[in-house]
Amino acid sequence: MSGRKGMEQSIRFGVVASCQHPQVDYSLVNYSKAPYATDPGQVVTYAECHDNHVLWDKLALSASEFDEATRIRMHKLALGIVLTSQGIPFLHAGTEFLRTKNGNENSYNAGDSINAIDWSLKSKNRNVFQYVQSLLKLRREHPAFRLRTGDQVQRYIHFFDTPASIVAYKIDGSGAHDKWNTIIVVYNAQQGATTFDLPKGQWKHVDLENEKVKIRKNTASLPGIGCYVFYQQ
Repeated sequence: MSGRKGMEQSIRFGVVASCQHPQVDYSLVNYSKAPYATDPGQVVTYAECHDNHVLWDKLALSASEFDEATRIRMHKLALGIVLTSQGIPFLHAGTEFLRTKNGNENSYNAGDSINAIDWSLKSKNRNVFQYVQSLLKLRREHPAFRLRTGDQVQRYIHFFDTPASIVAYKIDGSGAHDKWNTIIVVYNAQQGATTFDLPKGQWKHVDLENEKVKIRKNTASLPGIGCYVFYQQ
């Protein structure tokens, strides 16, 4: 989500829920050199948990050179990756409205002043909350994001060749008994806008955050740092 190059295979590994997939180069995955799940239901997919920094605080440290608006886009991209990947998604409480622990990395003994959820952040960051709602609705309504077996992962997910800091893949929705025949997901971690060439056919964009993505002659214009979903019925 920060645009760091060389992480693309690790993102692919997460998309397929640590299962075997012919388009994942396991030698380039940063935390495992082999698949360790046979089915996606064996894996919990997450970007943060109760250990270590919460995501918003981690971004404040690792992406401090960027302004808050950019770090919000990074945060949303991270949650977009989690909620469009296979496996069992896990969201740390409050991440949907940028929960912070004021930089405390290990808050087991910090008390409510650090660990309590600040519900005022839900109003302040309502756009992030609504974005997560849209992703949850998408996942709930489309079984293509909830494949059951490792065989389905191999057969129904196909990755595109993309530039650095972009990961894009297609899901065969018809094979997954989804009402959408084909789904394409694009993660753009580049700072600037870019384009993505969609396969031939009529494509629609899923508007997850009131961000209009233009499609002209099967070329989609994508703003920088975001998760984008397209489909054919």
